[in-house]
Amino acid sequence: MNKKVIFITAAAGAMGSSQAQIFSKHGYKIFLTDIDKKKLISLEKKLKIQNSEVSFSLLDVRSESSWKNSVSKCIKEFGQIDILCNNAGANYRTGFDDQTLEMWNNIINIGLTGSFLGIKSTVDFMKKKGGVIINLGSLATLKSSESSPGYSSQKMGLIGLTKSTALAYAKYGIRCNVVSPGHVDTPFIRSDKNYSPNDWTTSIDNPENYNKRLSNIPLGRFLNPDDIAKTVFFLCSDEAEMITGENFVIDGGSSLV
Repeated sequence: MNKKVIFITAAAGAMGSSQAQIFSKHGYKIFLTDIDKKKLISLEKKLKIQNSEVSFSLLDVRSESSWKNSVSKCIKEFGQIDILCNNAGANYRTGFDDQTLEMWNNIINIGLTGSFLGIKSTVDFMKKKGGVIINLGSLATLKSSESSPGYSSQKMGLIGLTKSTALAYAKYGIRCNVVSPGHVDTPFIRSDKNYSPNDWTTSIDNPENYNKRLSNIPLGRFLNPDDIAKTVFFLCSDEAEMITGENFVIDGGSSLV
């Protein structure tokens, strides 16, 4: 049986690497993309030790030419693309008064435009046999925050993009859904990263912030990347063959409070 190929963006991050590992365990061919070459090489080695068929490419999701190069390499090495996981995102935790146009553009260009370019770049390779596209949303699709207008807007925009994609390509057997995590314990809300700056006032390394977030999770614990990856895997499986255009919120009940 011909193994399916999954194309993962932001694969060096917590969400993407977890997806790579769960799909690898189920025999998929894995194509990793990110801007961090060192972490891509490390993840590729880890997956190959597990006898996975895996390759990688540097990808700046904001660039159409970068998408073209990465997709071309994937097709050259694996011959097909069956699943696209759009994980790349950015956030600056500043309100309207302090969020600059540069910050806004970076959030939108990475998370929304990047996903649009990913769909445009890969969908033709799914038309013959069908495929699945997963866009990574957020609890912000249900509960906006004044602390980042760009992030809330980008994630809400993914809902519209997903529904439009689902309608446009259903006739080809291509499905598209959003997976929206709640509070996931990753460097995105801990570390001071270029794509997600944190300091003591925002990081969950600060016990006050940690406990505040935890108090808003009715099921009593932070999510981990595997919680999200398992949902992604289900939505890409035949068990979900009639699910498209939907937003799956995985948040431990946070959207209820």
